[in-house]
Parts: sequence; C-alpha cells; structure tokens
Amino acid sequence: MMKLKKCSTAALAVSALTLALMGCQKPEGPAETAGKKIDQTTQKAGEQIEKAGDKIQDAAKGD
Repeated sequence: MMKLKKCSTAALAVSALTLALMGCQKPEGPAETAGKKIDQTTQKAGEQIEKAGDKIQDAAKGD
C-alpha cells in the first residue's frame, strides 16, 4: 500500500511540474511568426516545383 501511495505522489508531482513548465512558455514574437511563414512559403514553393518537374518528365516520356 505504501508503494502505491509513493508512486501516486510522484506521478502527481511530475504532472504538476509539467503543467507549471507549460505555463512558462513565452508567446511567439513577430520575428518567429515571420520565420514560420517564410518556412511554410518555401515548402509550398518546393512542392510546386516538384510537381512541375514531374509533369515535365511525364511529358518527355509521352504519357
């Protein structure tokens, strides 16, 4: 019974610590938001270039 009590107490302490640390995160600043938008735009552009390359290869094969 003591082991269960210690284990429960430890789990509760870890949960409380995790919640406390999650609350400490700072909101994103304007530079981080802009960086994420740039990353997304670059990824989308890369996907479009890849699609265009596939179409060119298909056209060259005569499909």
